[in-house]
Amino acid sequence: MSSSQFRYTQTPSKVVHLRNLPWECVEEELIDLCKRFGKIVNTKTNVGANRNQAFVEFADVNQAISMVSYYASSSEPAQIRGKTVYIQYSNRHEIVNNQSPGEVPGNVLLVTFEGVESHDVSIDVIHLVFSAFGFVHKIATFEKAAGFQALVQFTDVETASAARSALDGRSIPKYLLPEHVASCNLRMSYSAHTDLNIKFQSHRSRDYTNPYLPVNQTAMDGSMQPALGADGKKVETQSNVLLALIENMQYAVTVDVLHTVFSAYGTVQKIAIFEKNGSTQALIQYSDISTAAIAKEALEGHCIYDGGYCKLRLSYSRHTDLNVKAFSDKSRDYTLPDLSLLVGQKVPGVAEASAPTTGGWQNEQVQTQYAGYGGSPYMYPSADPTGPSPSAGGHPPYYG
Repeated sequence: MSSSQFRYTQTPSKVVHLRNLPWECVEEELIDLCKRFGKIVNTKTNVGANRNQAFVEFADVNQAISMVSYYASSSEPAQIRGKTVYIQYSNRHEIVNNQSPGEVPGNVLLVTFEGVESHDVSIDVIHLVFSAFGFVHKIATFEKAAGFQALVQFTDVETASAARSALDGRSIPKYLLPEHVASCNLRMSYSAHTDLNIKFQSHRSRDYTNPYLPVNQTAMDGSMQPALGADGKKVETQSNVLLALIENMQYAVTVDVLHTVFSAYGTVQKIAIFEKNGSTQALIQYSDISTAAIAKEALEGHCIYDGGYCKLRLSYSRHTDLNVKAFSDKSRDYTLPDLSLLVGQKVPGVAEASAPTTGGWQNEQVQTQYAGYGGSPYMYPSADPTGPSPSAGGHPPYYG
C-alpha cells in the first residue's frame, strides 16, 4: 500500500477529504463508497482545478475515523470506477455549501408574480395568501425587470421557510384574481433584508405592526391603481386635480385665463402653470373628483381661443393637493381668505401683456361672439362639440 494514500498526522475530523477521483464523480458514487462506515450528512463534489476532489461529512467523527482507519490498514485501496482514491481527514469540521443569496434562509421572502401586471394582484390579496402561514409584519411591492414583485416579511425564518415550501411554484387561487387573468404563478427566493423600511401605508406598501404609520389615503383606497374597462384596457384613474397640456399655443395663457375657463364647471381651488418637455402645462385643482370629471369631459379637446388656438388635452393628475405660491404669475391659491377679493378681478397688465396685436381673443369678433358671458373672450364648448359655441346669456352649459 502506498504511504501517500493516507496522512496519519492530521487531527481527526468528521469531514473526509477524497482526492484523485474520476472525472465528474457524482454524489451517488461517493455515498456508495462511504455509507458502510456511518451516516453521511453532506457532500461536496467536483472540487479543485481539475474537479477531481470531494468532501464527505459524517454525522460523527468516529465514523470518519472508522473509514480512514479501515483503508489505512486494508490491502485493497479505496476505488471509484477502478481508480484509486486517496483519503485523508479534512481541515474543516463541516461542509458549508456556497449558496446564492436567494437560497440563504431569511425571514423576508422575495416573491415574483408571473403572468400578471402590478394592478392585477392587490396588496390585500398578497396579505391574505401569505398570512395563512403566520403573522405577516410588512409587505412592499414594486416593479423590476423580472416583473411585478413583493417583499413579504415574517416574524422568523421558520415561518418564511414554511410559506416558501408551500407556495413556491404554486398559483394564487382564481377567485382572488380579476376575470381577465388566466393564472398567477408564484416564484420565491429569500431576501437579504431582515426588516423592511415602510414609510407609509399605501396600496404599494403596508406595515401591519405600526397602526400609527402615516396613511396615503388616495393610495389606500386603491384609486392610484389602474382599473380595467369592459374591453380589458386600462381606465384612467380619476383625481380632483386635472393636468392640462396646452397645444398650438399661439396666445398667452395666464392663471386668470385658466381660472375663467375651468371655474365655469365648479370652484377652482388652486392653479399652477409650468413648462415641461418644451410645452406649457397646468394643474387645476377642484374640491372633489366629480367636479374635475365634469370639467374634463366638457373641456377635453376644446380650444381656449377661437380659431383652434390653445387646445386643451386633459388627463387626471396623481396630485390631490397642490403646494403652490398663493399669488404669482404661474400659480394661484384661491382657498386663502385674503385672496378671495382677487378672484374674478382683472389683474393689471395681464390682459394687455398677453393680448395679441391682431386677431385672437381680443378682437372685436370674439368679444361679440361671447358677449353672453360678460364679454369674456374664452371659448366654452357647446352641447354639440362640432356645433357653434353659445352666444346667448346665462352660464356655460352643464355637462354631466
